[in-house]
Amino acid sequence: MPKLIKKRSKKSGLPPGSLIHIGEKRVEAVKITVLDYDETQLHEEEIKSLDRCIPLKDKPTVTWINVEGVHQVDVLEKLGNCFGLHPLIMEDILNTDQRPKMEDFGGYIYIVLKMLSYNDKRKEIAAEQISLVLGNNFVISFQEGIEGDVFNPIRERIRGDKGRIRKMGADYLAYNLLDIIVDNYFVILERLGEDIESIEEELVKNPAKETLQKIHTLKREMIFLRKAVWPLREVISRMERGDSPFLINEITRIYLRDVYDHAIQVIDTIEIFREMLSGMLDIYLSSISNRLNEVMKVLTIIATIFMPLTFIAGIYGMNFKNMPELEWRWGYLVVLFIMAAVGGLMVVYFKRKKWL
Repeated sequence: MPKLIKKRSKKSGLPPGSLIHIGEKRVEAVKITVLDYDETQLHEEEIKSLDRCIPLKDKPTVTWINVEGVHQVDVLEKLGNCFGLHPLIMEDILNTDQRPKMEDFGGYIYIVLKMLSYNDKRKEIAAEQISLVLGNNFVISFQEGIEGDVFNPIRERIRGDKGRIRKMGADYLAYNLLDIIVDNYFVILERLGEDIESIEEELVKNPAKETLQKIHTLKREMIFLRKAVWPLREVISRMERGDSPFLINEITRIYLRDVYDHAIQVIDTIEIFREMLSGMLDIYLSSISNRLNEVMKVLTIIATIFMPLTFIAGIYGMNFKNMPELEWRWGYLVVLFIMAAVGGLMVVYFKRKKWL
């Protein structure tokens, strides 16, 4: 489970626009790939020198530059200077604890959101920050991690000239990136739903301390999901409303409405899961309390049955000389019979009252 808040202490006291990476430290080199295309041609390559980015800025074709890894500040600074990105944008890209948001800088739009994946072995969510810069003819995507992404279906559609993506502009490419990230949220929610169902079965059959730990873990993940997804609806809403008419055309806005609907569905599902987990926590506490009450009930019944038996045994354990029953030959057996009869009658009485 990723941390809800990452440390920002090393930026304390620095002026705005200071480029410092905040996030997981990595040693791998940053990987930059380019997909440059239009309706008739496609060029794909991995960039080794940032000088190759300079001619891509003003090409009439659509250019998708994907940066895997944001831990090498000098590389990102050169790329930002090449495309004229504001220092505050570069600062936000390097700070991997950003809240999902959208900022319009006139000539380009900056979007930040979270890409989620599910670790089957650890049964937890992994998250990385995705930053998108949308210009008139380019999209730059900055990925925090370098272990892969969910964009492969989009790459395949571009390579195979499937759908309308090769016929549309950079805004349609940005829509596709947003759409596939939001659609992947449903995959995560399905996995979490399965975990919640298994915990419900444990609560009914045999709740244990491990069950409580699982509930708390899922509640923490729901807090993280809500933080990652809730602001996204405002981001997509601003894009769909048309605050940037020169960068996002009317056709793309229609598709953005569908992404907005999906984001609302994700948020509603998260809220439902949160309510279910809160209810499951109450059920767990109630089941533990009921189990304790059952134990106390059994112990109370046993103690109640033995109270008169202890009373009878106490009387004949006083050993006074003037107790005629002490000299009686059958006294011991009679007392045992009376004690058994008293105990049996009390058990029958408790059963009739449905206390036992």
